[in-house]
Amino acid sequence: MPKRFRLTRRFPVAMTEDGYRKLKSFAHEAGLDEGEALSFLFEHFESVTDSEALAHRLRLFNADLDERKK
Repeated sequence: MPKRFRLTRRFPVAMTEDGYRKLKSFAHEAGLDEGEALSFLFEHFESVTDSEALAHRLRLFNADLDERKK
């Protein structure tokens, strides 16, 4: 029996414009709204990410983060 889909948490999220555009695009292609798309991505995080690529991209993002905040 499938789990009932309930959105039990709401929280304010700050995102970059690029990140939000990609989220909206992914959600649209998948036939989901943005909240459902985020739930899917985080519920299946390990299976939708490549751990080596994730670590590399995270290092690049963190190295650039302070400059992007200005």
